[in-house]
Amino acid sequence: MSFWPEFLIIATVHLFAVASPGPDFAIVLRYAVRFGRRAAIFASLGIGLAILLHVTYSLVGIGVLIKTTPWLFQLLTVLAACYLLYLAQGALRTKAPATADAIAVEQQAIPAGWKAFSAGFITNGLNPKATLFFLSLFAVVISAETPFSYKVIYGLYMALATAMWFCLLSFLLTNSKVRGFLLLKGYWFDRLMGVLLFALAIQLLLSSFSSQTGG
Repeated sequence: MSFWPEFLIIATVHLFAVASPGPDFAIVLRYAVRFGRRAAIFASLGIGLAILLHVTYSLVGIGVLIKTTPWLFQLLTVLAACYLLYLAQGALRTKAPATADAIAVEQQAIPAGWKAFSAGFITNGLNPKATLFFLSLFAVVISAETPFSYKVIYGLYMALATAMWFCLLSFLLTNSKVRGFLLLKGYWFDRLMGVLLFALAIQLLLSSFSSQTGG
């Protein structure tokens, strides 16, 4: 079978999915505004690696088990919502720096790379919408006759493309031209991300409850 037509379809679908606002976008924006480029890039790499997690269980069939086992999928949804609520409460409590010296001190308190990386990985890894996206991709878009090696290539591409997209976003958000503004007003963006993360968490919980009650 032809490799390129299927690959182009996957690349296009993935591009629209990764560019749409969601938990991944929110966490990268928060780290970029709050802690700077390095932390945002580590979070981006964590998100990219988590894509391989979704690809792996889709390839070996675990994804189907998750989707067809209601309590397991609901547990994943609740865990994701709880983690987003945890991130949201931290963002919502962000205070405005009182002085320029306070800004400088805050910028020195950048979290370790592994912490930003794990935040990105967990945010994407626990995202049930990402689970459904990759299940649909491998069940509908990718043909059953597609060789396993091609599917691995697709997965590696999506992981790399995701990481590169959010790394690019990290660079744009921490460009020197907007750096001064973000340092002074970044706490408003942080609070906005807190609201977004909170809304995403509530949406997950409501969808989980709706599916449980059959509404």
